[in-house]
Amino acid sequence: MSDHVVVLGSGYAGAGAVRSLETAVGDDADITWISDRDYHLVLHESHRCIRDPAVADAISIPVENIMSPETTFRHATVERVDTDERVVELTDGTDVAYDYLLVGLGSQTAFFGIDGLAEYAHTLKSTDDAIGIHDALTDAGVAATPTDPATVVIGGAGLSGIQAAGEVAALRDEADLPLEIVLVEGLDEVLPGKDPDLQSALRSRLEARDVEIRTGAFVGEVDAETVYVGDDVEIDYEVLVWTGGITGREAMRHTEIGKDERTHRVNAGRDFQTDDERVFAIGDAAIVDQPGSDPAPPTAQAAWQAAAVVGENVARAMRGQSLKQWTHKSKGTVVSVGDSAVAHDIFIVPFVDTFGGLPAKLFKKGIAARWIADVDGVGRAIRAWPDM
Repeated sequence: MSDHVVVLGSGYAGAGAVRSLETAVGDDADITWISDRDYHLVLHESHRCIRDPAVADAISIPVENIMSPETTFRHATVERVDTDERVVELTDGTDVAYDYLLVGLGSQTAFFGIDGLAEYAHTLKSTDDAIGIHDALTDAGVAATPTDPATVVIGGAGLSGIQAAGEVAALRDEADLPLEIVLVEGLDEVLPGKDPDLQSALRSRLEARDVEIRTGAFVGEVDAETVYVGDDVEIDYEVLVWTGGITGREAMRHTEIGKDERTHRVNAGRDFQTDDERVFAIGDAAIVDQPGSDPAPPTAQAAWQAAAVVGENVARAMRGQSLKQWTHKSKGTVVSVGDSAVAHDIFIVPFVDTFGGLPAKLFKKGIAARWIADVDGVGRAIRAWPDM
């Protein structure tokens, strides 16, 4: 009787893992793929829908385009995982038994206990979120005037916050909406922890698009009209977007497996195996060990790389073979700011650390197109190219 491998999630980790699993296990296992979405979202391009909701079609790939006909897909939401009984419990009351489990559920937005934030802020974890932001911006802009513009506050100046700010500015300019944009970051610089040249290049491009940047003070509270920052700053707003961090999905909160108790992200070794030898975890759902003191970053790039290896490791576990150790290798960072982009430390561009212009823009488009080609073919990547 064949082993049954269950994959949870249809993000970069889940979709990529299904592809690598199908190749690695062949006819030796049955695969069931479970996700609360029946499509894969190219999440790092979801901010494009803030400006143009029609982009959603280009970056939403149906699961049947990704998986083989032999893989079974369940469109369902995971309630929890029972590792003792080896079953995945779904919110519809049914269970799915497994021999091996691959957790790639992704993450959800972290609100850090900030009063009012979850209630009043838009998030950016789906195309529906981005389209909701588009609609709110349009409504706020129509109700405002050039002498009394609507204020848009974006909380968090990481990758998502910067790219969201760029798209809000582009929508404002293209639709001639009277909007003021304020980007708030608790740490001292945009894209915290990254190279100063990259930070400076991004800051200059944001400011050139009339994005006001406030760093060095954290959001402490939010109500229906005001964001309270630090000890004495109050920003009245019409639209609030929060991109300030991630945490694990609720489905893992009560699962008896080693994880970070604050975020519910599952602890995994460099081979993606957890403290249960039949459970593997990758992507944002996991804290994947790496050489040195830092785990693998929770990025699309890392999830792609991990997904290419984890399928083989699950197959090796099934066959009683030793598992491969994975080390994340950064291929650089590319961040869009509206129609422009900044690239840094790109591995195929020697002697230049940070650059913008058309080359950076083409790199950004190429990254998305390559991933789409990998999971759904070159034809779809070509069709999606103009929207990236």
